[in-house]
Order: sequence, then C-alpha cells, then structure tokens
Amino acid sequence: MTGKLTTHVLDLTTGRPAAGMTIEFWQIDRLPALLKTVVTNADGRTDQPLLGPRDMVVSTYELIFKVSAYYTARGVASPFLDLVPVRFAIDDVDASYHVPLLVTPWSYSTYRGS
Repeated sequence: MTGKLTTHVLDLTTGRPAAGMTIEFWQIDRLPALLKTVVTNADGRTDQPLLGPRDMVVSTYELIFKVSAYYTARGVASPFLDLVPVRFAIDDVDASYHVPLLVTPWSYSTYRGS
C-alpha cells in the first residue's frame, strides 16, 4: 500500500501559505466521525499526511477549513466565509490524494491534486 492523503492552504490575499489554519478531518460514510483536528504549519501544510499508507480506507471524507477564525486572527473584521467544507471520496487506497484550498475571506477554490 502506497496511498496517502494530504492538504495545504494558500492565502490568496497575500500569495503565501496559510500558516495557522485549523482543519477538522471527518469520515462521514456512516455516522460522522471526527478523525483528527490539525493546524497548518508555516508552509500551509499539515506536518504529517492526514492518512498514511496504513490508514487509507475506501470511504467518503470531509475536511472543514476554519476560514473565519484564520482571517479574524489576522485582523479581517468580518470575513464572509466561516467554515469551508470539502467533501470527497477515496476509492483507491493505493493512490495519493491531495486536497488543496486556495482561499480569501470572500471566496475559495479546491481541486484534486496528486
């Protein structure tokens, strides 16, 4: 098994990684279960993969990015976005999945990276 799941966040208002953003990681197939809560590092990434090769399971997952708290801590008075959920499925445990978030206080974009 070689698959893994990673994420990173880019703050498009500064063009820099979003260091210090809290992310909740949920498995939601059956009863929703919070797997972990992480905070992005100086590179806007998590220190470890969210799922490593031994942890990969075919399932539906959700990342919840705490955007409002991130921007409020940086002096943005009233961010439009609060929580940004990204729901996705893993169907190949040997594949690498990367879920980036490109974000401002008013908009976001995501895609499946590798």
